[in-house]
Amino acid sequence: MAVEKRLAFSIVQFLRDQTHCGALNSDEQESLDVAIQCLETTFKISSSDSHLAVPQPLTDIFLNCLLKNDNITQPETSPSPEVIERAEQLKNEGNNHMKEENYRCAVECYTKAIVMDLRNAVYYCNRAAAHSKLGNYTEATGDCERAIGIDPTYSKAYGRMGLALTATNKYPDAIAYFKKALVLDPENDTYKSNLKIAEQKQKEATSPMAGGLGFDMASLINNPAFISMAASVMQNQQVQQLMSGMMSNAVGGPAAGVGGLSDISSLIEAGQQFAQQIQQQNPELIEQLRNHIRSRSFSGSAEEHS
Repeated sequence: MAVEKRLAFSIVQFLRDQTHCGALNSDEQESLDVAIQCLETTFKISSSDSHLAVPQPLTDIFLNCLLKNDNITQPETSPSPEVIERAEQLKNEGNNHMKEENYRCAVECYTKAIVMDLRNAVYYCNRAAAHSKLGNYTEATGDCERAIGIDPTYSKAYGRMGLALTATNKYPDAIAYFKKALVLDPENDTYKSNLKIAEQKQKEATSPMAGGLGFDMASLINNPAFISMAASVMQNQQVQQLMSGMMSNAVGGPAAGVGGLSDISSLIEAGQQFAQQIQQQNPELIEQLRNHIRSRSFSGSAEEHS
């Protein structure tokens, strides 16, 4: 019964998504609400049963099954003009949902457009952007791969792949995709900016300080809370002793420590003590600084959709 419950839970999720898209009239909305209640009663499930959720939305699972069929993946004939027009309407609806930050409904619209026209790279690429906004980076990279497979010259698909890879800390791969996007569109400032960001993050990830607190000095010295906390920490006797010893070594010159190693050791020790004191006295500040660095947005955050 576990499989049936998970399937019913996925169906209920799909129906709920439909009710939130704003495309139904009151009678249709009521019908879906009744259907949801019936399914939940029959299978004894509720929206709180998160353990029944599957990794992908039901529409994605359905579409992936369709794409495994060669006759569908490579249709012998193009969709009719009427079908193409409807698919474009759905894409435009999805774009409007993106502007309204209604990303789940955008995914639904793009998915419907894809079902109608499986060989349109734009639909996959736009859905990748919606998935990224929802944090579904695996789905986003999958859609970018499909878009690139359909149109290897589609620069925007490489750019969005780079964004999704950067969000999952796969910086070398992200850099490679941003460079491919720039080969196809050399004057695109968004790709240039995002490439620089990915390269900087790669440097930070491979630097000796990457395993530390995870923020840069510029963020610290411009933070009033940090300045106040630093003044308080400097009153700590242990920190004062460490700093005093380090200054004595500096005055004594290289003879005080062979090759200056003593100075470096003292500096590292003082830095560690300093960081520990801040962490103990104000852990919220440290978390705020971390979140500030993580939230540095990409240039693609405001990009328009095709």
